[in-house]
Amino acid sequence: MASKRIGLIVGGGPAPGINGVISAVTLEALSHQGWDVLGFREGFRWLVRGDTEHIWHLTANDVRNINLKGGSILGTARVNPTKSEADMARVVDTLKRLNIDYLVTIGGDDTAFSGSMVYSRAGGSIRVAHVPKTIDNDLPLPPSVPTFGFETARQVGVNLVSNLMEDARTCGRWFLVVSMGRAAGHLALGIGKASAATLTVIPEEFGSTAPTLDGICDILLGSIIKRRNRGQEYGVAVLAEGLIEAIGEKGLGAMAEGQLARYGKVVRDPHGNLRMGEIDFGRMIKDRLAEKLAEFKLDVTLTEKEIGYELRCADPVPFDAEYTRDLGYSAVKFLLSEDASKFGAIISLIDGKMRPLPFETMIDPVTKKLQTRRVDISSEGYECARRYMIRLERKDLDDPTRLASLAATVNLSPEAFKTRFLPST
Repeated sequence: MASKRIGLIVGGGPAPGINGVISAVTLEALSHQGWDVLGFREGFRWLVRGDTEHIWHLTANDVRNINLKGGSILGTARVNPTKSEADMARVVDTLKRLNIDYLVTIGGDDTAFSGSMVYSRAGGSIRVAHVPKTIDNDLPLPPSVPTFGFETARQVGVNLVSNLMEDARTCGRWFLVVSMGRAAGHLALGIGKASAATLTVIPEEFGSTAPTLDGICDILLGSIIKRRNRGQEYGVAVLAEGLIEAIGEKGLGAMAEGQLARYGKVVRDPHGNLRMGEIDFGRMIKDRLAEKLAEFKLDVTLTEKEIGYELRCADPVPFDAEYTRDLGYSAVKFLLSEDASKFGAIISLIDGKMRPLPFETMIDPVTKKLQTRRVDISSEGYECARRYMIRLERKDLDDPTRLASLAATVNLSPEAFKTRFLPST
């Protein structure tokens, strides 16, 4: 009887721990199940062409000790096989020609949808398990369950921001740190809160109202003034890059003619996501904030810093090294189960136990994406984060003594100061 075959595909951006999943799946499949393991290089890039040359027949030696290394030995890519019926057909046909019985996809919501389409188009003849990964922590797993890579990315980010905090204090400047996080503020908030940054701004705090560039800059301006009022001429603000998407193309397009072009352009990837890296959001914020500071004759040194690429291929911390081993093992366990003959699934671990989440219950058939898990701003965790930020609050403006002191910092009357900053509190 021919040996069973399992394929491995990594899609989307890197995240610490990918190699841990690859290692666990390979070792479980080879050593305990006797399967062949085929790793497909660069995601779906070659599969959409029907190419069978870019395949790695993985052995135990190939994956030895890689669970502690960042990056992905299989590479990754954002190629979207679902954009074209012909591409999708070639992917499924190629997998069948290679006698793939099982498939593990590793990635975010776009890769999850691609995996679900493989399961659907193959009529269930290829069992599919998806291991969710993103440093953004925004996939719709149960609230207490992180996506792998998040804990490592947060730790590396905290170390970076802590260093910037000391530089800000030493040199008397403000750092504007833009943290990765396309649609949710988990990573920015996690970094800002743990590093005791001066303040963190995330898209969720604006509710259903789209933020504006001026509105965000007014929050930062208020923080700078409040710190100066306390005799502190420095600070670090952490901004979630998802604020760009929250502002939206319409909001960005409302900038003065030709102004947006100074900071990049609106470009979308093959999955339709806004390519955040094409817009220099940090410099955009810095320049507009500098204009506002000049209005008040405040001399403040601003330095923008983007962090994200530094986080994605870091060696995983022990949490992610252990977590991804559990996830890889659980993916194979699911593929062996009776449930895998009925549905493809996203693999999650709840209270230490594997729970497969069927694709059809997790993926929106219209948007073809997983629902975004956003920061719960009604939680005690967020309440605590806000409690220790230095931001202008409504109570600052309602307290006559405090208001008068803040207004004097920028040579305004209390009434004029309150009128100016009330909308941003």
